[in-house]
Amino acid sequence: DITLAQLATVQPGWEKPQHYVLWEGRPAVMLAVTKQGSANTLDLVERIKVYIESTRATRAVSGVTLHLADDQTEITRNALNVMQTNAAIGLLMVLLVAWLFLGFRVAFLTAIAIPFTLAGTFWILQSTGETLNVMVLLGVVISLGMLVDDAVVVVESIYYRLQRREQPLDAVVDGFKEVAAPVTTAVFTTIAAFLPLMLLPGIIGKFMRLVPFVVTVALLISLVEAFWILPSHILNAKLNFSKPGRSQRWRRVFLRRLRRGYTRILIKVMRVPALIIILAVVLFGATLFSAFAGQINPALMQDPVKARWLVKTDFFASDPLRLFYITVEMENGTPLEVSLDKIRQVQAIVHQRVEKEQLRSVVAYAGQAFTETAPLQGAHYGQLLVSLPPSSEGLLTVDEVIARLRVPLETIAGPKKLYFIRLAGGPPTAKAISVKVRGDDIEIIRAGVASIKTMLNNAGWAEDIADDDSPGLKEMALTINQDAMQRSGVNLAEVLRSLRLLVDGEVVAEVREQGETVQVRVKAMDMPVSSIERLLDFELSGRDGVKLALSDVLNSRLQQGFGSIKHYNFRRTITVEADIDKNQIDVPQANQFIMDEWDKIAYQFPELSLDFTGQLDDLNESLDSITKLMLFGLLLMYAILGTQFKSYFEPMMILMTVPMAFTGVVVGLLVTQNPLSLFTLYGVVALAGIAVNAAIVLISAANSRLESGMNVVHAAVFAARRRVVPILITSLTTVAGLFSLALGLGGKSLLWGPVATAIVWGLAVSTVLTLLVVPTVYRIFMGRGHKARKKVGSDQTSPN
Repeated sequence: DITLAQLATVQPGWEKPQHYVLWEGRPAVMLAVTKQGSANTLDLVERIKVYIESTRATRAVSGVTLHLADDQTEITRNALNVMQTNAAIGLLMVLLVAWLFLGFRVAFLTAIAIPFTLAGTFWILQSTGETLNVMVLLGVVISLGMLVDDAVVVVESIYYRLQRREQPLDAVVDGFKEVAAPVTTAVFTTIAAFLPLMLLPGIIGKFMRLVPFVVTVALLISLVEAFWILPSHILNAKLNFSKPGRSQRWRRVFLRRLRRGYTRILIKVMRVPALIIILAVVLFGATLFSAFAGQINPALMQDPVKARWLVKTDFFASDPLRLFYITVEMENGTPLEVSLDKIRQVQAIVHQRVEKEQLRSVVAYAGQAFTETAPLQGAHYGQLLVSLPPSSEGLLTVDEVIARLRVPLETIAGPKKLYFIRLAGGPPTAKAISVKVRGDDIEIIRAGVASIKTMLNNAGWAEDIADDDSPGLKEMALTINQDAMQRSGVNLAEVLRSLRLLVDGEVVAEVREQGETVQVRVKAMDMPVSSIERLLDFELSGRDGVKLALSDVLNSRLQQGFGSIKHYNFRRTITVEADIDKNQIDVPQANQFIMDEWDKIAYQFPELSLDFTGQLDDLNESLDSITKLMLFGLLLMYAILGTQFKSYFEPMMILMTVPMAFTGVVVGLLVTQNPLSLFTLYGVVALAGIAVNAAIVLISAANSRLESGMNVVHAAVFAARRRVVPILITSLTTVAGLFSLALGLGGKSLLWGPVATAIVWGLAVSTVLTLLVVPTVYRIFMGRGHKARKKVGSDQTSPN
């Protein structure tokens, strides 16, 4: 018998490693933990921490230690804390406003709507399978001030009658009848503005989907509370104003002076109606110019004096994560060990340039590289994960740490590419610039890519420029010589198996040893060859035992291989990506710069075409959808208002408050120096439904007085005087609910702050303009219609 050991060398071994990981310079295994969809992220991380602590006792025996390299739930915790703190501050400010205008007992009865509505909202969210997250809290904060708006209008109407000594039951019934229709309309117009936002497509739509749902549910529940629960509470409270206290007397004097002062100002304004309307139009035009002039003519933003009066744009403003990657790409074919050594050099520079207290953990690994979308695999990739401690005073920001490292890392010799990857706490996931260069000839595509990278390098505002082109190794392509194979009688399967055995070996069996699966791999004995072509000298047995070499039946050709082959819309593609300095340029301008520069050299590459994706793709999709959904929301609002007022023109007067609200948004952005972002525009769409509420209540009251026999001027003035207090209360409660989030009193957020800022400033300015402009417009246009109706009526009743 012949044993296997006599025919071959049998020895145990390991597969070639595909990845290396180092933790603090020591070998490690890195585990990325992702949660199930229904799991609680915070609870999951706490359980992991408990498990890590539980292994402390066995570390001395096993020699294995567990470390938490990064904990992204700190971002979630911070966001939750910001929302909870701002919600608490907003609630207190809402109560303060209600107490200022209505007194403690009435304010308390009004504030009951908040816990009742929130409880109902959370119950419905739980019933629909939703979980408590930042989006839900944002919806709660936005709706916090609006939850008492309908209750305030109802209670103020009842409160007004109780102060004039009406019987409680009569005051409740008459007050409810007076405001039931306009309050219902106001709530449904607000819902009409919010609800279409659930249809917003793309990553922004998915990210913000819950916000309009939460606001809609909360408003519907608050309407139930205001119409059925609040009146019974007021009736049972047995409020008595026959013997008012000191604060009540002060409040009565304050409200009387407020109404009187506002009426005097309104009468002066109504004496010059043309001037007021012209000023409102001019102000709106000026804000439009301020908001969009920088987009139309980017050169204006370069002038410091002019830029002061223009709104900055950062469509994807977001809160950065305290984490970034340093990616190193070597030449394809670089051994894994060499890539690991290079990433060790990067790690050494990080520790030299950044103090230990500024770092939380640094993990080095080779063989893969994470990106914003999908990981890259290959022995020529190396990456450093740098995690920073939670933000606090004295700690550097991510950008400041990167600025310290950028120049020293550029001096490292060897890497083909070295770039940084920042991560943000919100959309988008793509880079600011992502250009797909498409063609058929790879060399021409590479030339076009080189031209784009050159123009970006020369621009001065582009950072971390990279492409996904990955040239492969030198390779030997083999093709079968069919004639020679048929003449020799060699089997094709035998040729292919011989090649496998010569190069990589072949797994022929699997056995179990000590509980583990071990593969049995057969490989030809290594032959000392001076070049890869000598492998083809290996001899096979042909027909009649004739010996012939592999080179007799195979044709060979040496060529450059491909590390990856990518297609987009059926054409070969290389993608160029880069970040931008947002202080110098924004996403649309950066991509437009590439388009303009490419047009100058396009004649050199007639076969190539460019496809712009990245943030520009997300931006165009979001802007287009937000515009359409806002128009859809306005049409819904118009339909609701037309049903309420039975008129085609009066809804147009009410919708005039929308451009007034936009005026306030732009003024707020200029004052606070916040950028115009997609989240700001999201707030503008939501604001459209809130801003019309004041005009609805005001015009409804004016129509009631007009029907009772007043002339148009008196109806407009008396309605404005009567409704100024509930309008101010509802506007101030909404502003108070979002004031803390807008100013960042409970913690700042680049994601949620712009939404709150848009609503706060837009509502504040639109309320002032509504109280002055809407009665003036009502007097002008309703006066003509009223005279025409009176004339028609007199003609119909006159004798023949």
